Amino acid sequence: MATVLLIEDEPALGMIVKDSLAFRGFEVLYASNGVEGLDQFRRHQPDIVVADIMMPDMDGFTMAEHIRRDDPHIPIMFLTARSQTTDVVRGFELGGNDYLKKPFSLDELVVRINALLRTGATRAQATAILKIGRYQFDPAKQKLALEDEEITLSHRESELLRRLFQQRNQVLGRSEVLTELWGDDSFFNGRSLDVFITKLRRHLREDPKIQIINIRGRGYKLVL
Repeated sequence: MATVLLIEDEPALGMIVKDSLAFRGFEVLYASNGVEGLDQFRRHQPDIVVADIMMPDMDGFTMAEHIRRDDPHIPIMFLTARSQTTDVVRGFELGGNDYLKKPFSLDELVVRINALLRTGATRAQATAILKIGRYQFDPAKQKLALEDEEITLSHRESELLRRLFQQRNQVLGRSEVLTELWGDDSFFNGRSLDVFITKLRRHLREDPKIQIINIRGRGYKLVL
């Protein structure tokens, strides 16, 4: 069950949205202003923040700035009657992920919350430190470390290693990788992929238990 932190200074609207989200299976934390919302965020660590912009004590934009310093990845959605382009742009610049204008449909709100939660989960996975045998791999920073030694991978090396790890002990399709990382599965791009596989084998050679196996005609398999 996902936890939604709802910050809305209109009590009637706040209760309607809170009850509707709870009815749809969410756990809902409610705050009526930005100061209270920031406190709730820090005490309960919700999965997503849904916040009005115009609020007493601390507005939604200021609150979002504080939240982003604590957590760069949590999804933030703004609810507001303001729809000027400058407000929308500022919301996204401060780390907002979505923007819903009042009055809004509760069904649309739920759809957007679920979409942001899926995106947040994917982002969290992408930024997690991965343990590959004796190595520590940070996909976000493109760093591969073994004890005190660390190397910086290229973007394609990092993305290729991340995909291999996600499908470890299974075949990672050659055509799929070429299309996603090189744009097409032409012969010349295929030769380039082979070069990158060789580079990754070299980077991981200090742990003999790690193997990247060529599955002829299909792709590659990372075996741990």
